[in-house]
Amino acid sequence: MAAKSDEPAPHPPKDQLPNVSYCITSPPPWPEAILLGFQHYLVMLGTAVIITTALVPQMGGGNEEKAKVIQTVLFVAGLNTLLQSYFGTRLPAVIGASYTFVAPTISIILSGRWSDPDPVSRFKKIMRATQGALIVASTIQIVLGFSGLWRNVVRFLSPLSAVPLVTLVGFGFYEFGFPGVAKCVEIGLPELVLLVIFSQYLAHLIRPGKHIFDRFAVLFTVAIVWIYAHLLTVGGAYNGAAPKTQASCRTDRAGLIDGAPWIRVPYPFQWGTPSFDAGEAFAMMMAAFVALVEILGLDKSGSNTLLIVAFVFQSTGAFIATTRYASATPLPPSVLSRGVGWQLQVFFCLYLRELAFLLSGLFGTGNGSSVSVENVGLLALTRVGSRRVVQIAAGFMIFFSILGKFGAVFASIPTSIVGALYCILFAYVGVGGLNFLQFCNLNSFRTKFILGFSIFLGLSIPQYFNEHTVIEGYGPVHTSGRWFNDMVNVPFSSEAFVAGILAYFLDNTMHKRDGQVRRDRGKPWWDKFKSFKTDTRSEEFYSLPFNLNKYFPSL
Repeated sequence: MAAKSDEPAPHPPKDQLPNVSYCITSPPPWPEAILLGFQHYLVMLGTAVIITTALVPQMGGGNEEKAKVIQTVLFVAGLNTLLQSYFGTRLPAVIGASYTFVAPTISIILSGRWSDPDPVSRFKKIMRATQGALIVASTIQIVLGFSGLWRNVVRFLSPLSAVPLVTLVGFGFYEFGFPGVAKCVEIGLPELVLLVIFSQYLAHLIRPGKHIFDRFAVLFTVAIVWIYAHLLTVGGAYNGAAPKTQASCRTDRAGLIDGAPWIRVPYPFQWGTPSFDAGEAFAMMMAAFVALVEILGLDKSGSNTLLIVAFVFQSTGAFIATTRYASATPLPPSVLSRGVGWQLQVFFCLYLRELAFLLSGLFGTGNGSSVSVENVGLLALTRVGSRRVVQIAAGFMIFFSILGKFGAVFASIPTSIVGALYCILFAYVGVGGLNFLQFCNLNSFRTKFILGFSIFLGLSIPQYFNEHTVIEGYGPVHTSGRWFNDMVNVPFSSEAFVAGILAYFLDNTMHKRDGQVRRDRGKPWWDKFKSFKTDTRSEEFYSLPFNLNKYFPSL
């Protein structure tokens, strides 16, 4: 007997996300692509400014040093993004500043080795020490990316174990969302409300402007609220406010425009010759060993002893989310390993014909780079996953890093506006992880246990570690070895690290030989993407340009 036409039916799983206007290989018209690229530039700029503003004063630098560091971060990010889009995974992923590496830099700042009475001289010494730490770590990361080790790890990743990893890549940044809005609620809240209205309501209420309001919601709302914030500033609304309020709300307190030069090209060793510390170098090498032994992890807060663990898995989770919002097929393990290798190599090294030119370590950004999670969310907001758009964004990064005054104008956006953007962009990345549940059997108690247990402990364990650190001033593990303390306390303070490693371990050890379990965890859906050339769509999306796959099959 035929089923009734109105009988409810489950939604079929999709290898590629539908309803995406432009995928990786289908760029929008040039005028639209340029505006979309500028929008990506604005989104990543907020993170670069917030991180630099937090770190440079602790190093001893002033507004001039802060402006130069922001220029350097943008310049390196532009190069990284271009190289990743051409030779890495070839996904539309922006490689920008990362909150992951704030704590490692702070750890170096607080190491007690800096007692120079001149703040600028102290700033340069700390910057050179940060450069040295990054340079030492780069060799291990290159091995991890290009030896095929990471490819072997990713082969055992299933849709089920990817859910907690990718979900908490986005949701794990919740403290940067509304708390950032609340720093200046009269500016941040209007930005959040307007962004929801423009992207989710006006796009459907005003039919002729549908693709205008949803694709350029960030540009419209940031411009409106920025003008509103400037009117409050010049109108004297914050003249008698507390210094902290003025720093968060006023549009003339960033100090970047006066400190930025008109034209300046960042160059290697601009802060001097990098310095190296044996203890920090050993800690970096231990981090690489931990990454290889523990196999899986994502660190949101960072540590100089866990740079590699944090970097690789934040990038892995963000890359997986990017494939969905770019309407691409799942990443083959070899391509993901290639992307991690190139990103690690691009972040620390520029690899060409076996010659490594250390990039961030040479230029001195004071902070590491990884896949920009907020820009992955922007792909979902605009429904445009074009590779060309991201490459144009990289052009804006390089252009405005050289023209310092012009770049400083955009970098003066109040941070509460950035916090409002995070509320939506990070949420999109988090729900991108939940998207992989469509490949899993949610009626299986095994699936329920792995998801519930890993996500719950992924929230609960970091809460304990963070509370202990706030109350006691140090983490639960407190020995005489600073590197060992960081190696334990930092990863377990990250929601995504705990959830990801638990889900990966449980999914690959619990009743794995049962044939039904394999179907429950969604492995059959990803089997055809294990090999790069098994599915023609994978080759279309991820093939290297200039037929380089023929000459570099390992890449």
